[in-house]
Amino acid sequence: MDNWDEIRTAFQVARMGTVSGAADVLGVHHATVIRHIDALEGRLGVKLFQRHARGYTATEAGQDLLRVAQTTDEQFQQLEGRIKGRGSDVSGELLVTSLIAFSPLMVPALTSFRAAYPDVVVRYLTGDRVFRLEYGEAHIALRAGPAPQELDNVAQSFAKQDVALYGHKDYLARRGTPKGEEDLAQHDFVGHDDPDNRAPHYRWLNARVPFDRMVFRSVDSRVLEGALLAGAGLGFMGTREAALHPDLVQVLPPSDDWTAPLWLVTHVDLHRTAKVQAFLSHLKAYAGEGTAKK
Repeated sequence: MDNWDEIRTAFQVARMGTVSGAADVLGVHHATVIRHIDALEGRLGVKLFQRHARGYTATEAGQDLLRVAQTTDEQFQQLEGRIKGRGSDVSGELLVTSLIAFSPLMVPALTSFRAAYPDVVVRYLTGDRVFRLEYGEAHIALRAGPAPQELDNVAQSFAKQDVALYGHKDYLARRGTPKGEEDLAQHDFVGHDDPDNRAPHYRWLNARVPFDRMVFRSVDSRVLEGALLAGAGLGFMGTREAALHPDLVQVLPPSDDWTAPLWLVTHVDLHRTAKVQAFLSHLKAYAGEGTAKK
């Protein structure tokens, strides 16, 4: 297969469903799209599309081609992102990823970074999956847990995030404030839906409180934050984030047992670029200032 233009055209026809839609995306005349499809089908000896009044529908062979072409298209886009990240100036897209739980730190840090470097466009991607830096899915990742082991990545230890146990003042007014660990089993909690969650604070809690006391459960930290603020039960929160909510009362102070190591991870190919180094320095300084203020 030596004509990628034809494959790209077929991909866009399958994606858009019409010749005109594909032509608009590709910036070519619709006759060019038809010529590419006809040539590709002739070369492969199979029909890739069923033609009908509403447009084009991929055949089984066309669906196979679509899957391969889509993967190739995504890899080219990721490669473009990596290449653009190699510039010597601090500009263009900066792709940063973390768990959503770290957004109270990352959002203001990224905002102040943009104020210092207004030519940067921030893309902040959150999710539970590990974004693959080797495929250009992000320039910088903030990760929690054991030290990352990928050979092509550079991992730097980062400031820890203190976590404490909190309750909303309305909940504590109804149920009382625990005097210590021995009182926890009498209280309701908000927490992760997975009883085997490996977060240090949940492991600690599960060893002391029956899981059925976790009366409000979710896999999304934003939902758990909302439940804690609504008074659904006691729950864990980072001290930096909790300081933004004056109605939260610290029930138990931060413990080293609840703190997971944090790591700033970059790919070796991008680690020394000006943009990545500028944000790493900025984030470390920002986190250090936040720690000093607590």
